[in-house]
Amino acid sequence: MTSESRREELLDQVTDHVLEHGLIGLTLRPVAAAIGTSDRMLIYHFGSRDALVSAVVVRAGERSIAEIEALPPAPSVRSGVNRLWAAYATEPLNSCLDVYVQAAATGLIGREPYLTEARASNERWAAALRDYLVRSGAPARRVARIVTLVDSALYGFHLDLATDRPEELARGVDDLARAAQALAD
Repeated sequence: MTSESRREELLDQVTDHVLEHGLIGLTLRPVAAAIGTSDRMLIYHFGSRDALVSAVVVRAGERSIAEIEALPPAPSVRSGVNRLWAAYATEPLNSCLDVYVQAAATGLIGREPYLTEARASNERWAAALRDYLVRSGAPARRVARIVTLVDSALYGFHLDLATDRPEELARGVDDLARAAQALAD
């Protein structure tokens, strides 16, 4: 096995661990033990804890983008937004979004070595949402505006800790979906 393939294997294992246990409080020795390696091997392949965490955030982003790319087109922008919301609640997308939120909440996204990678990941995420919404009927000339609205609002709904009533969130998401459809029309 090459060093690069071993690095990729370790990255997938650490990402799986983080998706299950979260990013906050991640330290090298416990995560290394959990995946059957040593903290020294993680340092060898990634250089530092920061570089490993950055790579995990990027890998989680790649996995979330793959989930969006795999969604079949919806018959309308409104139904597309509602389908996105339903996808947010499923694994692995739910956990991938949580990892990004945890990275942002701990201040990682706003500074290097995370900032550059986070910006690039955000661009890839927005592109996946644009492609999905265009496949679901959004006009290309308006899709960027729709994505700005939908992406920010769905993250807000995803983080909504004020309600434990999913029907309220679903109503709010459908209101968002109607607004996105109005922008598309």
